[in-house]
Amino acid sequence: MAGEQSTFEKSLDTIINTFHEYSVRHGNPDTLSQKEFKQLAKKELANFLKKENKDKSVIEHIMEDLDTNVDKELSFEEYAILIARLTNASHEELHKGDHGPGHHHGQGLGCNKGQGQGHGHSHGGHGHSH
Repeated sequence: MAGEQSTFEKSLDTIINTFHEYSVRHGNPDTLSQKEFKQLAKKELANFLKKENKDKSVIEHIMEDLDTNVDKELSFEEYAILIARLTNASHEELHKGDHGPGHHHGQGLGCNKGQGQGHGHSHGGHGHSH
């Protein structure tokens, strides 16, 4: 019998469950329509897409960019590209202004000012927290 899920495993479940929470609303239950994607982006990615949420055309452009087979819907694989890009952008945001070993850096894209401190981790033998 497997033990309790790790935080990472729970996060993966959340990514999958969020996709399906929106994909079942209209049409094909295994894809996100343009309407479903806009709903997901506005509600679930409000902090990551602060500027983009104010401009409908930017969210539409994001969807067009992710829609690699140009069927006006996002498959889970296309949605996973978004997750990878957002994760990478948030990681880069964390490392803005890196000043060497033992440094502290800012919050990722999804963090609101005033939220609690993050966690610490190590890269190549030097530790830092965010």
